[in-house]
Amino acid sequence: MSDELQQPEQPTEPSVLDYFKSLFRFNRERPAVSDDLSASSEQLPVVSSQPEDAELPITNDIASVSNLASIQFPWRSLLALLFALIGQSTFEPPPTTSPLGIVLFLAAFGLLGWAVHRGEWSLASHQPSSGDNAPLVFGNGIAVLIRGIVLMLGVILMFVGFVLFRGNLFTTLNLSVWIVAILFIAGALWERKSNSLFGWMRIRFNAWALLLIAATALIFFFRFYQTASVPPEPFSDHAEKILDVFEVSQGATHIFFTRNTGREAFQMYWTLLVANIFGTGFSYLSLKLGTAILGFLTLPFIYLLGKEIGGKRVGLFAFILTGIGYWPNVISRVGLRFPLYPLFAAPTLFFLIRGLRTRNRNDFILSGVFLGLGLHGYSPMRIVPFVVIAAFILYWLHSQSKGARKNLGVWLVMLGFISLVLFIPLLSYWVENPQMFGLRAFSRLSGTEQALSAPAYQIFFSNLWNALKMFNFDDGEIWVHSVPHRPALDVVTAALFAMGVILVLIRYARERHWLDLFLLVSIPLLQMPSILSLAFPGENPALNRAGAAYIPVFIIGALALDGLLISLRGGKMRGFLVWGISGILLFVSASQNFDLVFDQYAGSFKQGSWNSSDMGGVISEFERDYGRTDTVWIVPYPHWVDTRLPAVWAGIPNRDMAMWRDDLPTTLELPGPKLFIVRANLEDPAGNDQESLAVLKSLYPNGLLRLFDSDVTGHDFWIFFVPNQQ
Repeated sequence: MSDELQQPEQPTEPSVLDYFKSLFRFNRERPAVSDDLSASSEQLPVVSSQPEDAELPITNDIASVSNLASIQFPWRSLLALLFALIGQSTFEPPPTTSPLGIVLFLAAFGLLGWAVHRGEWSLASHQPSSGDNAPLVFGNGIAVLIRGIVLMLGVILMFVGFVLFRGNLFTTLNLSVWIVAILFIAGALWERKSNSLFGWMRIRFNAWALLLIAATALIFFFRFYQTASVPPEPFSDHAEKILDVFEVSQGATHIFFTRNTGREAFQMYWTLLVANIFGTGFSYLSLKLGTAILGFLTLPFIYLLGKEIGGKRVGLFAFILTGIGYWPNVISRVGLRFPLYPLFAAPTLFFLIRGLRTRNRNDFILSGVFLGLGLHGYSPMRIVPFVVIAAFILYWLHSQSKGARKNLGVWLVMLGFISLVLFIPLLSYWVENPQMFGLRAFSRLSGTEQALSAPAYQIFFSNLWNALKMFNFDDGEIWVHSVPHRPALDVVTAALFAMGVILVLIRYARERHWLDLFLLVSIPLLQMPSILSLAFPGENPALNRAGAAYIPVFIIGALALDGLLISLRGGKMRGFLVWGISGILLFVSASQNFDLVFDQYAGSFKQGSWNSSDMGGVISEFERDYGRTDTVWIVPYPHWVDTRLPAVWAGIPNRDMAMWRDDLPTTLELPGPKLFIVRANLEDPAGNDQESLAVLKSLYPNGLLRLFDSDVTGHDFWIFFVPNQQ
C-alpha cells in the first residue's frame, strides 16, 4: 500500500450548494436564550448545527458550535449590518430609491446568510408551550350550574342591550345593561385559578426596572415634547371632531357620529375626558393631547408582545424603537383617531399569541375584549378579526398546535363571542343604518365615490407592492401624517427590519414555527385598510390606515438587534461592545427620528396647513377690544382655510364664520364695528381675493385694510376693519 493511501482523508471545502442547504436545514430543537446581555458563551444559541464539511473543525454538538462562534469575532454580522445601514441611507430623499442601495442590501443579505451559516447571528428562541393539553373545564356540579345561569343571563341582557341601543344614542339604561352583560358573560367564562389578568402587569424593582424607567422617560419626551406646536395647525377633520366633542358635552351621546362620512365614538368621549382633566377645552390641543396619550398607552403592550415573542430584551428594544419612531409618533400627534388602531390591535395580538402558547382561555377572553373595544375606535380596526382568524389557521396548520387542536374552535368562538358582546352598540347601529356604517370604507374599496382607474385586481397588487415598499423606500404622499416620499422607518430601524425579515424567514424554513410565519403575514394583513384603497390609490400607502402594521415591523427589527447582540457575547470586551453598538444604534435612530418629527414633519405640515391660529388670534383681539365676535366673518375662498377653525382658536367651537362674497351686503344691517378676513397671496394673483376686497370697499368706504404678514410663504391674509358707525 502506498504512502498516499495511508494518509488520513482531508476535509473537503463546502460547496455553494452545501452553504444554502445549511441555511435552511430544518433543525427543530434549539436551546433557550438568556436575557442577560453579559451571558457566558456557553449560553449562546445557534440557529442550526453546522454542516459536516465546513472549513473549520465541525461538530453536531450545539454547545461546541456555540463555543466556536463565541471565540470568533462576528465580523460577518457587523459587516452585514454596516452594508445594510449604508444601503438604507441611500434611500433617504432625494432619491428614495438607489441602485447602489439595492446592491449594498444584496451584499448585506449575502453576509447575513454567511453569518447565520457560521452560527454568528441568530434570533432568540421561541418560548415553549406552557399550558397542558387538558380539555376546557368550567367546574363541576353546582359551579357549572351557576356559570350556566350567569352566562344565560348575560346573553339575554346582550340581546336586550342590542334593542335598547337602537336610535344611535348611549343612555344610562342601555349602558348599564350592556356593561352587566359583559361582566356576566366574561365572568361565566373566566378561569378562576388563573392570574392572567394581573400577572402580566407585575414589575419587580431591580436594575431591569430602572432600565425600563429610563427608556420610558426617553419615550415620554419624544411623545409629549412640543405637543402644543407639533403639528402646528388643524384642518377640516379637526373641525369636525371638535364639533362632535362639543355636541357630546351638550347631550348628543351618539354611538356612531355621522358627520364627515361617519366616525366611531371612542375619540369623542376620550377627548371630552381629556379636556375636562387638563382644562384644555374644545380645542385642537385637547385632540392632540388625547391622541398622544393613546399612542403612549400602546407602548406597554409593544413591550409585552416583544417579550412574549423573543424575551424581555426584545421587548425593551421594540419598546424603545417604537417609542422614538417617527411613524408611531406622527400618527399619535396629529389629533385624529389614527393611534386607536395600534392601541387596540397590540393587546389583541398579545393576549392572542400568549393564549395560543399557554392555552389559557382567559387570554382569549382578554383578546376578545380589546378586539371588541377597538372596533369602537378607528375603522381600520375592522381588519383585525381577519388577522385573528389567520393566526388560528396558521397555528392549527403547524406542529405547535399538537394536543390543542380540538380546543382551537372553542377558543376562537369564545374570543369572537366576547368581541361581539363589546361590539353590540355598533352592531345595533350597523343593522339599523348599514349604508352609513360602511360608507367610508366602501368609498375607498369600490367605485361608489370615484370610478376605479383600472381593473380592481391590478390596483390591488399595485397597492400591495407600494405598501410593502413603505418601510424602506416610500411612505406615500399624504403630508398630514407623514413626511412625504421617504421611508416610513429611520435608517437604523429600516436596516434592522430588512435583516430581521431575512432572519425570520430562515428560521421559519428551519423550524416551521407558526409564529414566525404569522409575524410576516400579519404585516400586509394589518396594512389592508391602506392597500384596499382601490378607488383612491394615491392614498396608499397611508401611515394612518396601516398604523397597526408597525407592531410586527418594530418587533422584527428588535429581534434582529437582539440577535446581533447575542453574537457579541463572551468576555468583558465583548460586553462593552454589546452596550456600545446598541447605544450607538439607538442614539443614531433617536437623532434622526427627532429631526423627522420636530423639523421635517413640523415644517412640511406648517407649509401644507393654513394658519387658522393666526386668524383666531385676530378674532380674539377684536373680542378683547369690542366685547363681541358676532360681527367677525371670514370670506371663503377655494382651497383655503376651513372657516370653522379660526372660531375654534377664538374659543367658539360651534360657529362657522363663513360669509360668502354674494352675502356681504347683508352685513350692512348689523350695527357696531366689524371685521372681515380675506384670502391674500401677493406671490400668486390667483390666490389673492381682490373681488371680495372690492365689494367690501364699496360697502364700507371708511374701512381700514391691512395685510397680516405670515412667516409662511403664501399664508398671508387681509384684515378689513370697519369702525363703529355712529
